[in-house]
Formats: sequence, structure tokens, C-alpha cells
Amino acid sequence: MNLGLQETLTEDAVKVLLRDYGIPTTDFVVIESDDDLESIELEFPVALKVCSPDILHKTDVGGVELNIMDEEELKREFSEFKKKFPGERFIIEKMEPQGIEMIAGLVNDASFGMSIMVGMGGIFAEMYKDVSFRLVPIKRKDAEEMIDDLKAGELFKGFRGIELDRKAMVELLLKLSQIGTDFPSISQMDLNPVFVYSSGLKVIDAKMIKIR
Repeated sequence: MNLGLQETLTEDAVKVLLRDYGIPTTDFVVIESDDDLESIELEFPVALKVCSPDILHKTDVGGVELNIMDEEELKREFSEFKKKFPGERFIIEKMEPQGIEMIAGLVNDASFGMSIMVGMGGIFAEMYKDVSFRLVPIKRKDAEEMIDDLKAGELFKGFRGIELDRKAMVELLLKLSQIGTDFPSISQMDLNPVFVYSSGLKVIDAKMIKIR
């Protein structure tokens, strides 16, 4: 395995792959010019993101603007983004209701092979490092155990009255495991955050690096 030759997929490409496996994602459109704004049918508020294979961490470079409330504000923000990121494409997506933030993904380890992970998501993911790993492929029992391994797993048991869709999270892990099996060229896939609700879940942001 040559990990030196890698390719980063854009967020829209990753989300299309996820949808092909029945994994819910945000509703989005990809635009390049002001003319594209005229055909957008998404409901406000929306988010605007830079969509580039060269920008893996969009927030770090000011490439994400949330809660844009109307068309006029969107046009202003889009104008600024074009100046900041010339020649790039952009994603406009519907803002989703806030859920409990989880992270899930795949990592192709040089020693162990393809592994799947789940953990606490959002901005605190790196701080708490509350994650669980298994080798791919996994079965339903493995997915259940991965959730139970987490300190955040208590949230799926009704902690302080919080109701989260444990079944949806298990299904997400099983589908990710299948993706990891079907695409051994994946080097890394990060779904962060995944908003989990009392019913269902939605992938808000997605990154993927594959081996060429």
C-alpha cells in the first residue's frame, strides 16, 4: 500500500457516495458563479462553504459561513468567498436543526488495515478523544458494542432525559463498514459532525482521502 499518493475528495462527492449507501446528509447544491445563485431552491437559513480538494479543514481558513438568512445576505457572502477563494467551487446547503454531535469514519491503518471508528463529535472531538474502533467488516453486535464503549454512549441510554436514535447510529456504522469493504482505496473518511436526533440522524460535514 502506497500512502504517499493520496487524493482528497470534495465534500459534495463524499456526500453523494454516502447517499448511495442510504446515509442521510444535508440537502445541498454546488455553485461556481453568481448566475448559479438564481436557480437555488433551498430554504433559508443556509450555510455557505468552500468546496475544494485542496482545503481539507474549511473552518480553519474561514471557508464556512452559517445561518445565512436571505438571498441578499447570501449574495454578499458569496461575493466575499469568491474574493477569498478565487477559482474554487462552493456548496450551499440547508441548515439543519442542532442535534447531539457525533463523529464516525474509516481509517486505513498501515499495520491493521481498514478500521471503523465512532465517538463524540464537533469541536470537542479532539479534546476528549472519546472514540471506539473496530476492524472492518463489523456486524450489528460490533456496532452496538462500539457505542457502548463510549462515555458518550450514555447519551443513547436516556442520560438526563436525552433521547437519541441508537438504531440509526448502529445502521450508520454498518453502512460505513460496507463502504470500507467496498472501497479498500479509502485512506481516511471523517463524518464530523453527525447530528443525531431522537429520530434519525444527518451527516453535516464529510471528508475523505483515498489512495491513488
